[in-house]
Amino acid sequence: MFRPDDLANLAAMLSDAEVMKYVSDGMPATREEAKKALQSIIRHWENHGFGRWAAIDKETEAFVGFGGLRSLMDTPEVVYHFAKAYWGRGLATELGRASLTFGFEEHQFDRILAIAKPENVASIRIMKKLGMQYDMHTTYYNIDVVQYRISRAEFKPDESPYSLQRNSAG
Repeated sequence: MFRPDDLANLAAMLSDAEVMKYVSDGMPATREEAKKALQSIIRHWENHGFGRWAAIDKETEAFVGFGGLRSLMDTPEVVYHFAKAYWGRGLATELGRASLTFGFEEHQFDRILAIAKPENVASIRIMKKLGMQYDMHTTYYNIDVVQYRISRAEFKPDESPYSLQRNSAG
């Protein structure tokens, strides 16, 4: 679970232009914007009972990114964002699969969505690895995206281990 003292790590990651290339307007986030994002993530858990987690390296305990589920027009959406140093290691797929498992098993969601800008081929590849199917080309918040979906019946959980560590607030 994210905590207010995660701001420095989150702000550092969100200030990276390459990390933010396919997010929102594509511009790096300021520390104030990162603070608002962190507050939104924490509030989302309180309001919905699910949300995004800080992703921590099991060996070094370093912050590597975040992901999980958020509400997109009242439908759960799987999301994942990682610091550039951790790209290409399969972490987004691992976190995406854990998020889908959590959503379908813990919350019994009927379906989960994912969106990406059409040019974000890496993210679309991850959605396909997760077993998600193309749903439509659409616009959210004036951003052109492709939307993928998966239903609980379509989801095939694997034996990938993941651990959800709950802090005293969660």
